[in-house]
Amino acid sequence: MFKVDKKTKNILVPVVAVIAGLIVGALIMLAWGYDPVAAYSSLLSSALGNTNGIGETIRAATPLIFTAIGFQIASAAGFFNIGLSGQAQAGWLASIWVALAFKNLPGYIVLPMAIIAGVLAGAIIAGIAGVLRAYFGTNEVIVTIMMNYIVLYSCQYLMQVVMNKNLRVSTDATNNISNGSLRLDWLTNMFNGARINSGIFMALIALVAFWFLMKKTVAGFEIRSVGLNPFASRYAGMSDKKNIIVSMLLSGAFAGMGGVVQGLGTYLNYFTQTASLDIGFDGMSVALLGTGTAIGILLASLLFSILKIGGLGMQTLAGIPYEIVSIVIAAIIFFVGIRYVVELMFKDKKHNYDQPEKIAKISNNGVDGPAVKIGREGEV
Repeated sequence: MFKVDKKTKNILVPVVAVIAGLIVGALIMLAWGYDPVAAYSSLLSSALGNTNGIGETIRAATPLIFTAIGFQIASAAGFFNIGLSGQAQAGWLASIWVALAFKNLPGYIVLPMAIIAGVLAGAIIAGIAGVLRAYFGTNEVIVTIMMNYIVLYSCQYLMQVVMNKNLRVSTDATNNISNGSLRLDWLTNMFNGARINSGIFMALIALVAFWFLMKKTVAGFEIRSVGLNPFASRYAGMSDKKNIIVSMLLSGAFAGMGGVVQGLGTYLNYFTQTASLDIGFDGMSVALLGTGTAIGILLASLLFSILKIGGLGMQTLAGIPYEIVSIVIAAIIFFVGIRYVVELMFKDKKHNYDQPEKIAKISNNGVDGPAVKIGREGEV
């Protein structure tokens, strides 16, 4: 057992979880006759071995940052927003729809309109769960996970039936957007044709905004207070209903932005989704692994994208099934989930306060007063 302070422990626990997950993956590879060294080498080579791979890795991390922030805001308020996938999908469709509908307008007008539409769509979907929780006490886990399916099939209906046929290539995909893209030519060229886009700069700004919101604003303080103790917060004059709704709206807005980046940055269109978006569930995992901090979310999103992008190379270069990557990710989240067991490896450092008398002297600025007498006599 190692003695560490709390801050160091918060860093070591996810690191240990990642290492343990990689070891589990290696053991499974060995059990099935694969070479784990060759597997992980090809994984890193594909994700980080060339400029295109680096660009795709950063591109894959971008939406995860947004969905992870969305999850963490709801989590800080004491809620489990499992509907990030649906909120991101709503943001994706809304942003593409606006970009296609107003394609004749200049890009500098279309792009903000499309982003706002996507953010609002995500916020509205999450806000439904927030209102139901605030005023009717419904379980947000059940509501948000059911909303994933409602949004999934509603988006298909909207695209296939409601959307103007001129905006679609077929019933399965829309046209590519001509205005309002997040792509930057110089960025694409820098990374040798990768789909990296300006969404990464927005994601970094979002991380700073998230940190500032939660640590430096009254709204962030109230959200955290409600999450820690709703009864005490209510007694202190904070509106728990307001903070429930605000936290869910913010959570959905960031998740919606994750979908916007997928639509306006990665794919440049919307197409039929057969299942809920991976970026929603992966964003939850990123937030958990990153311990809810801005820098932790950034590092965890990069790790996940390295595994995702590198896993494709591992399959082609080393001939190892891509499912191994899913096992590694699942193992990492498993070890994060049993955080208490991992924490047993590390013992908290305790401050060395010798005697009550010493504490009393400090509190009296060195004067042998009543506090010292209390310390000596053992009174409470």
